[in-house]
Amino acid sequence: SIYNKHLFLEGKQLNLEIYDPCSQPQKAKFSLTSELHWADGFVIVYDISDRSSFAFAKALIYRIREPQTSHCKRAVESAVLLVGNKQDLCHVREVGWTEGHRLALENHCQFCELSAAEQSLEVEMMFTRIIRDILKNLKLKEKRRYSGSKSMAKLINNVFGKRRKSV
Repeated sequence: SIYNKHLFLEGKQLNLEIYDPCSQPQKAKFSLTSELHWADGFVIVYDISDRSSFAFAKALIYRIREPQTSHCKRAVESAVLLVGNKQDLCHVREVGWTEGHRLALENHCQFCELSAAEQSLEVEMMFTRIIRDILKNLKLKEKRRYSGSKSMAKLINNVFGKRRKSV
């Protein structure tokens, strides 16, 4: 249920680990706590012709976005893309585009609808978009870490640095 993918994007070699909870038994799908902590981004897919899959997607988004209570809070909010799949089955639609879009807006997610069976290029573009968001978030995270260590270095220098007069 973990797929490895190597790709080249914007001049960088990337190694992706993609976890697919749908390949797990139903019980395991609800125990995603450890996966939610190591992931840098999420693509949450629901079937527009199946309301229960939308409810499951909604629950996952809430779990991802719930405030971190542990000591290891995220420095930057994870990139999340909500995808309504099976757009080719509009005639049996149970979840409207507006409903999916609203859920995405409320939870700071990107949103799209597509048909994975008929729109392979859009699926590839969707993954590229979430990867770019993840890379942007990682850059922000690095900047925050650097500025924090820079501040600490200044503090240490002020306390123990050369400016201090000897007694």
